[in-house]
Amino acid sequence: MGRGNPCVQCGACCAFFRVSFFWEEMNPDDPSCVPQELTESVDGFLQCMKGTNQPRPRCIALIGEIGEKVGCAIYARRSSVCREFGLHESAQGVTVNGFDLIRCNQARAAWNLPPLSRAELRELNIGPSVRMTRPDHTTQMHKKRRSRF
Repeated sequence: MGRGNPCVQCGACCAFFRVSFFWEEMNPDDPSCVPQELTESVDGFLQCMKGTNQPRPRCIALIGEIGEKVGCAIYARRSSVCREFGLHESAQGVTVNGFDLIRCNQARAAWNLPPLSRAELRELNIGPSVRMTRPDHTTQMHKKRRSRF
């Protein structure tokens, strides 16, 4: 991407949504899985990142200042929900699920950050224009929206 991924300056999604995923993603015997000590149980099947299942969520793995510069302390071990959400870079350019862009902008609004527009996303590309993809409802069902409006 030309200007860089806006996600590394944002982090609003990590401090707005509950980060829920299937419990098998935190297998303590697999060093590539989400660290169990950073999660809590939601129910018999779902875990979530500590800090995200509360009225003012903030993921325990979020490092930095929202809207300035952020990172993930467990980036290589993050959950599938985190891997699948938001902007995706490839040699062909940037893709974003339309539903994810809406949810991204909801989180950004909660932190008084301006929305990402399609025109702004197009400026980020060094390849073809931004492609809006259709939502994958199988991964969306694990994301609980935090209402702040």
